[in-house]
Amino acid sequence: MSTQSVQYGTAEIEYELSYAQRKTLGISVRPDLQVVVKAPVGTPLEEIEARVLRRAPWILKQQKDFERYLPHLPPRQYVSGETHRYLGRQYRLKVVESENGTERVKRDRSFITVHVQDRADTGRVRDLLDAWYHDHARRVFKERLEACYPKMEHVGVPYPEIAIRAMSSRWGSCSARGRITLNVKLIKVPTAYIDYVIFHELCHLAEPYHSPRYYELLDRVLPDWRERRDRLNAFEFG
Repeated sequence: MSTQSVQYGTAEIEYELSYAQRKTLGISVRPDLQVVVKAPVGTPLEEIEARVLRRAPWILKQQKDFERYLPHLPPRQYVSGETHRYLGRQYRLKVVESENGTERVKRDRSFITVHVQDRADTGRVRDLLDAWYHDHARRVFKERLEACYPKMEHVGVPYPEIAIRAMSSRWGSCSARGRITLNVKLIKVPTAYIDYVIFHELCHLAEPYHSPRYYELLDRVLPDWRERRDRLNAFEFG
């Protein structure tokens, strides 16, 4: 089984592809939104991709229908007592009134403490916490890229520029100009999962498509990437 993807408009459809002794190609969407394609042995990848593209409207509709039944975390209130993640660890949020008017965020062993002028201004608490996450993401993602990149130098991948932004449905992306964009939400997961996303995008700089050569490269530089991917996708952020 391998993971492939096709681009349909602005949507990237990723699917698990397996071959079997069968006469027809089958496409299904699981309740967890995963797309599964089973093809007859010997079917060219181009033919499979064309079939997935033809069924793309149906696939996206199925995913949207199933998404309504997925468990969702309650919306954040940004008040003391909530749990928030940082690099995989769970912390309690503590909102306190700033003693000298200086607003800031501080993390210790058990708490992420937001010092704010008005504790009742939950929108301001959210903004301060979001800014704190972005600041830490810039530092941590830079460190992880520096740690991961040496494994890619041998394939001639240039050292990429890195960008951070909030993304609703993707962990990362890369551009033809050699820039990697990472979802700021990754600052909440363990570094092993951050590394997986970085390697995923670094390999795309060498092999733009989810081709066999792409997966051969990813297997070489990160042999346990499938396990990391699955754990990342199942990570609980509450």
